[in-house]
Amino acid sequence: MQIFLDIATEAALAAGAVLQGYLGKLEDAITEKGRPGDLVTAADKASEVVILDILRRHFPEHSILAEESGKLGNQDNEFLWAIDPLDGTTNYAHQYPFFAVSIGLLINGVPQVGVIYDPFHDELYRAATGLGATRNRRPIKVSETSELSKSLLVSGFAYDRRETSDNNYAEFCHLTHLTQGVRRSGSASLDLAHVACGRLDGYWERGLSPWDITAGIILLQEAGGKVTAYDRTPLKIESGKLLATNGHIHDQLSQELQQVPPLSAWG
Repeated sequence: MQIFLDIATEAALAAGAVLQGYLGKLEDAITEKGRPGDLVTAADKASEVVILDILRRHFPEHSILAEESGKLGNQDNEFLWAIDPLDGTTNYAHQYPFFAVSIGLLINGVPQVGVIYDPFHDELYRAATGLGATRNRRPIKVSETSELSKSLLVSGFAYDRRETSDNNYAEFCHLTHLTQGVRRSGSASLDLAHVACGRLDGYWERGLSPWDITAGIILLQEAGGKVTAYDRTPLKIESGKLLATNGHIHDQLSQELQQVPPLSAWG
């Protein structure tokens, strides 16, 4: 596990340097991938190239699932790297300083290693099964908040929010009324990292991909947090819909998510 963690760290730091180099210099190198707001930039692609080069050099037999390149290698291999070379592309394109590199390793479908690097703030989050979770090499743990009314949450909205009624708007409004606040950052990996280090108490979202959440899941679990489906059943990572908390407010948040009234009832 330590070897996997160290190589993932090498890749994340190298990719972060690429992102810093491109920041504010993209000009016209920004396009949409299909849905409005689903952006890709030259920085995404360059960052991914660096990550793939390092992982392939060290683990040529491993399979890879990368946001820009898709499935690579033998997908039946027990080792699968889930890579987001730039989580928070829209933020990045606007030079809004909330984006990260996320590299996670699933072994037989279970998140086991995760590295998330926020290059703008130079914060490096690392975790592996049995090795704990750290930020800049110092141990982190989740918050002790035990009441939903005293919690600070974070969430987000999928790119298909204009096309589906299951768009998280009602949930966002409902929980804003029940907590000290709900934030929307635009980077799933950093949302999970901030729950892991105690800055936030809980996070929920739908429409996520494995590369968005694999690293953050193991980071949060190793920091003492809890990750499940909305109804507290075991998370299916391919579902793209997760509930992640400090553990103390998990049941409360789950109950509220399952009884949110539809927007049409808000009047």
